[in-house]
Amino acid sequence: MADQIPLYPVRSAAAAAANRKRAAYYSAAGPRPGADRHSSCCGWLINICRRKKELKARTVWLGCPEKCEEKHPRNSIKNQKYNVFTFIPGVLYEQFKFFLNLYFLVISCSQFVPALKIGYLYTYWAPLGFVLAVTMTREAIDEFRRFQRDKEVNSQLYSKLTVRGKVQVKSSDIQVGDLIIVEKNQRIPSDMVFLRTSEKAGSCFIRTDQLDGETDWKLKVAVSCTQRLPALGDLFSISAYVYAQKPQMDIHSFEGTFTREDSDPPIHESLSIENTLWASTIVASGTVIGVVIYTGKETRSVMNTSNPKNKVGLLDLELNRLTKALFLALVALSIVMVTLQGFVGPWYRSLFRFLLLFSYIIPISLRVNLDMGKAVYGWMMMKDENIPGTVVRTSTIPEELGRLVYLLTDKTGTLTQNEMIFKRLHLGTVSYGADMMDEIQSHVRDSYSQMQSQAGGNNTGSTPLRKAQSSAPKVRKSVSSRIHEAVKAIVLCHNVTPVYESRAGVTGETEFAEADQDFSDENRTYQASSPDEVALVQWTESVGLTLVSRDLTSMQLKTPSGQVLSFCILQLFPFTSESKRMGVIVRDESTAEITFYMKGADVAMSPIVQYNDWLEEECGNMAREGLRTLVVAKKALTEEQYQDFESRYTQAKLSMHDRSLKVAAVVESLEREMELLCLTGVEDQLQADVRPTLEMLRNAGIKIWMLTGDKLETATCIAKSSHLVSRTQDIHIFRQVTSRGEAHLELNAFRRKHDCALVISGDSLEVCLKYYEHEFVELACQCPAVVCCRCSPTQKACIVTLLQQHTGRRTCAIGDGGNDVSMIQAADCGIGIEGKEGKQASLAADFSITQFRHIGRLLMVHGRNSYKRSAALGQFVMHRGLIISTMQAVFSSVFYFASVPLYQGFLMVGYATIYTMFPVFSLVLDQDVKPEMAMLYPELYKDLTKGRSLSFKTFLIWVLISIYQGGILMYGALVLFESEFVHVVAISFTALILTELLMVALTVRTWHWLMVVAEFLSLGCYVSSLAFLSEYFDVAFITTVTFLWKVSAITVVSCLPLYVLKYLRRKLSPPSYCKLAS
Repeated sequence: MADQIPLYPVRSAAAAAANRKRAAYYSAAGPRPGADRHSSCCGWLINICRRKKELKARTVWLGCPEKCEEKHPRNSIKNQKYNVFTFIPGVLYEQFKFFLNLYFLVISCSQFVPALKIGYLYTYWAPLGFVLAVTMTREAIDEFRRFQRDKEVNSQLYSKLTVRGKVQVKSSDIQVGDLIIVEKNQRIPSDMVFLRTSEKAGSCFIRTDQLDGETDWKLKVAVSCTQRLPALGDLFSISAYVYAQKPQMDIHSFEGTFTREDSDPPIHESLSIENTLWASTIVASGTVIGVVIYTGKETRSVMNTSNPKNKVGLLDLELNRLTKALFLALVALSIVMVTLQGFVGPWYRSLFRFLLLFSYIIPISLRVNLDMGKAVYGWMMMKDENIPGTVVRTSTIPEELGRLVYLLTDKTGTLTQNEMIFKRLHLGTVSYGADMMDEIQSHVRDSYSQMQSQAGGNNTGSTPLRKAQSSAPKVRKSVSSRIHEAVKAIVLCHNVTPVYESRAGVTGETEFAEADQDFSDENRTYQASSPDEVALVQWTESVGLTLVSRDLTSMQLKTPSGQVLSFCILQLFPFTSESKRMGVIVRDESTAEITFYMKGADVAMSPIVQYNDWLEEECGNMAREGLRTLVVAKKALTEEQYQDFESRYTQAKLSMHDRSLKVAAVVESLEREMELLCLTGVEDQLQADVRPTLEMLRNAGIKIWMLTGDKLETATCIAKSSHLVSRTQDIHIFRQVTSRGEAHLELNAFRRKHDCALVISGDSLEVCLKYYEHEFVELACQCPAVVCCRCSPTQKACIVTLLQQHTGRRTCAIGDGGNDVSMIQAADCGIGIEGKEGKQASLAADFSITQFRHIGRLLMVHGRNSYKRSAALGQFVMHRGLIISTMQAVFSSVFYFASVPLYQGFLMVGYATIYTMFPVFSLVLDQDVKPEMAMLYPELYKDLTKGRSLSFKTFLIWVLISIYQGGILMYGALVLFESEFVHVVAISFTALILTELLMVALTVRTWHWLMVVAEFLSLGCYVSSLAFLSEYFDVAFITTVTFLWKVSAITVVSCLPLYVLKYLRRKLSPPSYCKLAS
């Protein structure tokens, strides 16, 4: 407490200010109910208009939500896009913002005007109504599912502490100031300050994987003033409040104070991040009681999630552009017709009638076909046996999977399994791999049995032995003693706490278990802030030296023979990203020896340890194996040395200026000439087939960026071991920068490097983007791989948005934790993995898979096919509209530019539906290469990113084909018809249907039995319907040979040249997939 003394006046001043504000508030609220009503009404209106509420710091009284000065948001989670009132307008807006749909709405409405009516109403309204019905149904189902998920979370029950005892309250009814009790394994419903726990140490562990993606447990400490109270009910007998800073996004910091007013003098405690329990984290040990400080939209987890946007695929945007081009062609054609007519009479009416006649240039069935196609692709993905468990949650963007250029991936749980395994121990002269651990075990057992026999022989012998050792350090130690020293250092120098699960599940039993020294192995689990540390301690247990208990001041170890050794923790120096090392000073209770142990990264430890010739080389060797290395060292201290250090250290901790620098300087005075004990290697196991999958994606021309909240060393290590960075590539680690000048120098240094991967931390990235956004993104995009470490959830989303804005390319984000949700929602295409970190990412994603390796097949096979099929389908549907519009234009121009329809009523509806729909739609089953080929040659995917399957060039080719065929069909029918006009309709319409069926056959690359069925089914439908179309056709003429040869002749002329051209193109310049297929 001593180092907080200077802060008291400041805190009490803040509290006094809060009290004055509160008094003013209550006095103002009391005696003047009607005063200044006008100004308050205006203020209220202005606030309503402004909507965005200013966030303020707050004073929260324990258990008194009614004392809150301001209204705070409800504690409910809402992921829905619409409500009951906005659903229909919202969905209609999303549909009609597409030019295609808006155009059809106008055309359909025009049919209510008698002068403009052409044909029947149903020919226009039926297709439009069908499109809207399908879309609305799909949106309604999605929205209802979101509503159910939200309702489930909002109606979870919690215990609230009141003056009358505990009451059950829904999560959505929790208010600022409530005292909430959260049991073990329960989700924390809102941001709270931690007041009490059932754990006797006054601290508890929480799991934060849904908040920051880290799977290790975090230690949280209760406010000591409330933890000391005898009983739970005493929280209401004290007068206390928490002063909390305004809500903000940073999940790693918090500033506040706890004040108890009714004690003499008032008690003030400063609050930091370790006294908080953020919403969406889970209590891992004991039961906790907290006071709610932020709810709903103001909680850290909600502030770090971005609103889901409506995703529209690039293909849809391209088709939208093409429909606009078609619209211009339609207007131009209509104007030409009216001009040639000579602007006779009410020409504007003729113009509108021509617009309606040629409206088939833009086919309404385009959206129906594409939407149904998307549903088919989604179904194929979910039914693929090679990628089981895949779920398509957004059915509107499957083609995006075929156009990706950037893949942004999380590390923990996505590329790695987050399971650490101890692989190697190196003592300088000798190295032990995973297969030699039994040798270490026997050395440890021998050294402890030897020590026991010595201790049994003479109890005083241990002290002289130590003196002899310290006075003559040059004597070579035996391998056995060196192994013993190394294992002992590893088991003492860490931040791990053993936790004992009580068998009956009662919280109190944990405490009895510790009291009875029931250190049974089967119910012990280790908890730490880093999985590496747990792996090390688990390894020491496997070789015979076990950590059995630990609190803030002591540790107990169990030797192979079952003897318990006690150590007193004198000082602990935690790991920081600046120091890259952690240390501990312990006193052996049995011998009173004081030892300073330290472990850390090789770069931080090599200047500290005594001279050696092997450390650097071995670290390099282990890093190449993909192992995470730690250097372990020790230094024996005399009682005098330690006392001198402690007094200087305490002094430094009390200073108000440059405290951290002074503390670091004192610790550094100890870190000299330390004895190097060993080098350890731990492996973070990768997910199955990560390396071949990343290799495949790279060959497909996809650039991979890894965005992780983890440490720089870990991220670099995984980038190497997963082959995200290939062995021959250099890695440029971007130095920590804090100012514009530093960023400028570092960017210049980076610019000089060629073909090297970039590793940068979140803080440096923030600085670079602030001053040199364009330059940085340009340089980063040239890198073969980029690793961003220490990224917050919002930073991940920012990077995605940045890439979209600067490159205009399609991005895909893949992750498995709650901290990846923002990134997944910001990307053009979000993929979630159902992993250990829960389902939050997979629920928010557009596509959900069960393993990272499935992404290979999802993109190379399904993404590629979806894009190519939709491109072919879209252009074919346009061709179907263009060909009939060409025929209408030829017909009108021959008959003195009359605005009369060529085909009426059912012929038009039948043409777009039963006569040609099945064969055209069967293009969604087409594939150019087999799935195995697409997986074997990922280079095929690279072609798609250029967007050549659907471009203005391919579109123009289809336009020319349509004009040629439409012209041939119409002119042919006009040349060959005899006396009856009905014959023109019969010949041209039959030839048109046959041409369409043959064109589908021309477009198909791989036949599927359903395609053949569709072709014959359509032909059968047409032939059988001829009997019922007597109002359009002369049935007697249709049955003659003359009719058959004329139709055949016209069809051959319209299709044969195209077949010849296709054959020649295949021979002379075949596309890449043809070469592979052959």
